[in-house]
Amino acid sequence: MIKLYPENALVQLEFDKIKNLLQEYCNTEYAKLKAANLRVHTKKEFIDTDLMQTNEFKNILLQQQYFPNDFILNLSKEIKLLSIAEAILNEEELMNIKRLAKNVGNIFRWFDAEKKNAYSFLHKIIAPFYYEKNIELLIEDVLDEYGAVKDNASENLFKIRTDLYKKRNELRRVFEKVVRKLSKAGYSTDIEESFSSGRRVVAVFAEHKRQVKGILHGESDTRKTAFIEPEETIELNNEVFSLEGEERKEVLRILKKLTANLSVYASLLKNYLEIVGEFDFIKAKAKLAIRMQASMPNVVDKVCIDIKNAFHPLLYLYNVHSGKSTIPLTLKLDDKNRILVISGPNAGGKTVTMKTIGLLQLMLQSGLLVPVHPTSQMGIFKQIFIHIGDTQSIEFELSTYSSHLLHMKHFLENANGKTLFFIDELGSGSDPVLGGAFAEVIMEELARKHALGIVTTHYLNLKIMAHHTQGILNGAMAFDENNLLPLYQLTTGKPGSSYTFAIAQRIGLPQHIIGKAKKLVDDNHFKLDKLLNNTEKNLQQLDKEKKQLQHALQENEKLKLEMQQVIHKEKHKQQVELLKHQNKTTEERIAYLKEMERNLKQIVLDWKKNENKDEVLKHLHRLLFKKKEQIVINKLAKKADANFKEIETNITVGSLVKMKKNFQVGTLIEIRGKRGIVQIGQIPMSIELKDLIPVVKIEEHRKTTK
Repeated sequence: MIKLYPENALVQLEFDKIKNLLQEYCNTEYAKLKAANLRVHTKKEFIDTDLMQTNEFKNILLQQQYFPNDFILNLSKEIKLLSIAEAILNEEELMNIKRLAKNVGNIFRWFDAEKKNAYSFLHKIIAPFYYEKNIELLIEDVLDEYGAVKDNASENLFKIRTDLYKKRNELRRVFEKVVRKLSKAGYSTDIEESFSSGRRVVAVFAEHKRQVKGILHGESDTRKTAFIEPEETIELNNEVFSLEGEERKEVLRILKKLTANLSVYASLLKNYLEIVGEFDFIKAKAKLAIRMQASMPNVVDKVCIDIKNAFHPLLYLYNVHSGKSTIPLTLKLDDKNRILVISGPNAGGKTVTMKTIGLLQLMLQSGLLVPVHPTSQMGIFKQIFIHIGDTQSIEFELSTYSSHLLHMKHFLENANGKTLFFIDELGSGSDPVLGGAFAEVIMEELARKHALGIVTTHYLNLKIMAHHTQGILNGAMAFDENNLLPLYQLTTGKPGSSYTFAIAQRIGLPQHIIGKAKKLVDDNHFKLDKLLNNTEKNLQQLDKEKKQLQHALQENEKLKLEMQQVIHKEKHKQQVELLKHQNKTTEERIAYLKEMERNLKQIVLDWKKNENKDEVLKHLHRLLFKKKEQIVINKLAKKADANFKEIETNITVGSLVKMKKNFQVGTLIEIRGKRGIVQIGQIPMSIELKDLIPVVKIEEHRKTTK
């Protein structure tokens, strides 16, 4: 269990309000009790299991899946009775036991092979147990669907109820006969019949009661009506009454036997009750998580806080109800920066920031999902110390500062590397110089003990200390000086101004009063506070410009996406055209092959018929190689057209030339009459000048034209 200081730390961090909210979503007594006594763990395995179970049930709810946890009754007393010898559960209690077993059976059936894998942590709840169908069967053998003992629950009960049915019918016939006779005589009232102590009686006028033979069972309040058991039905009533007594005894015996048979499952039924209660509790946590937009961060077994877009859950719910937005909090504390010193004007959100971190940490370690971005990382602490608000002790006649120092004494004596602490207005309540000195020493000692924590202050020396001390980080709450409104936004890496003079000036305090106050302040102190003020303004402007830049980047990304879509469409269009071209080429190829097949067949016939075999071979050679040569020439032509441009100029030695027939390009190295020697690679070729065209490289042509 986590160590908390002071005793009311949970209340100060408003963890009790979270527990109250959680209880509202609980249906079973088990879950409500567990929510009221919510434990804050320090072991990672417990925390991970609780968080995963809650997150899995959250997904079930978000996906609108049905989960069969409908049983909400508390059967603790009934299950306890099962373990007591000679105990008897009545029909209603037994039917509730049956409903419990049936509900658990539905839960076991819900976890099929797929769901066992998808919701493995939830399945762990039922994994150690088994579903016993016999519990339902034993009860169904005795009780019908309405909870009444069946006639065939025993042979004796069947005989008794058969006899009882016959006697009641006989009693009804005799009674109806008596009623008709009395009605005819004018003795009976409009009521005609009733029951008294389970016996059938007739209602007659009081003045005629002596004319009716039977047993007087009483009179009405007005004394005008008498209730008489007719003489003719006394014996039958006695028999019915006796059989009803036998029926009750037999039913009681049957229920006793059934209770005894179920007693062997008392322990299992207790487990069943805990199972439905546990699922109810997890469901409540999941519902609360959805309400406060909570997620599951990455939990690590070390001390660190790296939260992104976090909210104080109660503040978030209040703002949602009020139609307001909540400013998110982003903060990172680790081995490098263990202590955050937050400064800034009063009512700017310093204390709320501390409470947010503290409450989220308590929630996380108690297995509750927290309103942070899922990429956040949160560690595990074994101690949480807080000192928030006025600590004046009337009981011990201590001043605020004395009480403050007593708390700090506990912090210094007990803090370690597993401690998370929160100190509101460190050093306050004393002389600023002396209190600031003590505050500085206290913070140094806490840093030396490797404790992680947050301190709020107005003291300038603490801001300066945080700036130059390793492991201590400055932070400031943003403030709109123009409108004198807090922005409730934490910025780390710089101290904040208290805006003392700015606020005084904005609210209209006389200028000469402000001037006198400024003179009383150390000039360097005033200059530094002014510098902090200006720095914060500049940072706010930078933040504004950053947001504008981010917006521009988002717009660029949008345009980029649109351009990519256009390019994709164009590429698709090109692919379609290419496919069409390929299809055309394929068709031409098929036609060529068919023509080739026809020609080859003709050559075979000519070979057989023609004696001049050489002519046939020449024809075959032309047929086989003509197409190939043409393909090569076409490729060379395309290459030449892509890289060289024809020009109108005289051909001279050194000119770049292209052959008209095969489109090869080379350099003219010599002219011999009407022929020229063209160097193509390493091979010189003699070509007629009329078959050469002067060309220039396209790249060089572009340069010269520019």
